[in-house]
This record gives sequence, C-alpha cells and structure tokens, in this order.
Amino acid sequence: MTTYRIRQGDTLSALASRFKTSVSKLARDNKISNPNLIIAGKTLRVPGHDRTDSFEPTKGGTKSAGGKKTTGGTKSTGGTKAGGEVEQTRGAGGVQVTPAMRKLAAAGRAAALSIGGYKSQGLCATGVSKAIQNAFGFKVWGNGNQIDNNLPRGKFKQVNMSLEQALKTPGLVLTWEKTSSRLGSIYGHTAITTGDGRSSVSDFIESNTLGARGRSGFKVFVPTM
Repeated sequence: MTTYRIRQGDTLSALASRFKTSVSKLARDNKISNPNLIIAGKTLRVPGHDRTDSFEPTKGGTKSAGGKKTTGGTKSTGGTKAGGEVEQTRGAGGVQVTPAMRKLAAAGRAAALSIGGYKSQGLCATGVSKAIQNAFGFKVWGNGNQIDNNLPRGKFKQVNMSLEQALKTPGLVLTWEKTSSRLGSIYGHTAITTGDGRSSVSDFIESNTLGARGRSGFKVFVPTM
C-alpha cells in the first residue's frame, strides 16, 4: 500500500492509469463518492504497491513522485470541475477564486452551448448577459464594448491583468473595445473565462482565445459577490 498526496492538475483517471488500477477501485478504497471531485493536498491510498510515492514537502520545494523539486508554488485547495481539473483557491494574478466565479464560469459554458456551441453567432453580449442572469439573477445590457460600463460596480470590479493570466482564472468577464471582424470593429467583444488557460465563452465556446488576433481595448472584471 502506498500513499499519494494529490497535486494540482491531478485527476482520478490519470492516477488510476499511473498506478495501474481502476478509477472505481481508487474511489472505493478512498471512500470517494464523486470520482470527478478530488481535493488537492489530500492523501490518496493506492492499493497493490509496496513503495512510497507520496507528494510531501521538502526543503527548498515540494517533491513529486519522480523525485524532482518544484519551487515557487503554493498548495491549492478546493474541488475539481466535472472535467477533473483541480480548481485553485487562488487564481492567476492573485485573484481569489470564489464560488460566485465558479458559478459564472459554469453558467457561461451552458449559455454558450445553448446558443452557438463552438461556432460564433455574433451574439457575444447576449451569451454573457444570459450567463450573468442565470448565475446571479440580474441582466446586464449592452453590446460587447458597452457591457464593461453597464456591469454593476457593487457586484463587479475591474482588475489589472493580462489575457494570459485571466484565462487561467474561471469566472472573469472580459471585454474588448474592438476586434478584427467587421461587426467586432463596431461592437467589440465580451466573454467569460473558463479557467483552463485557453478558452472563453460567450455565445459560443472559443477554444483558443489567447490566439485571437486584432483585438484591442482589453479589460477584465471580477465578480465581488
């Protein structure tokens, strides 16, 4: 029997493959009712191994299973999303990830799937407004480059961070004054971050927001509820 300290980014399926066992057995032996929900920092019991493969702190860093040290990080806590990605308590740029932000990210994805799926319909503000309404119960009006002025200041605050940082944090509202498309040059664009470091959602799921070109007037807003 070995023990393993769950790390940020781990999933039960990946650990089951690593330790040559099954997800159901790991879940059963560790009394995990939801295999999609594992907690960073918790200890996992892995049957069928007679060696220690733990993730324990060591001087100057933390030791992974392979024995290499990693430095500069902080241990995150919290659950995982349905896809198995461990959600951090603190996101990029020092922004604290709250239940409200996770709720908005989930509502944003649901809104995107209900409108355009993976293809833009030119209704980005509609998707973001729908997500905000479904998550928090109020609507925000305006097009992509107006929503930033219409977000209630008692419920959202503007933060200074790069697009790369923002995309690593779920539940942020992004706005651009202009994009490279004809309509985007007039109405701008708005979206909600999913926290996976790549994608954002509005009226559709944009798989590579970081790779989008020709956008200007970027702003980031975080829910404060």
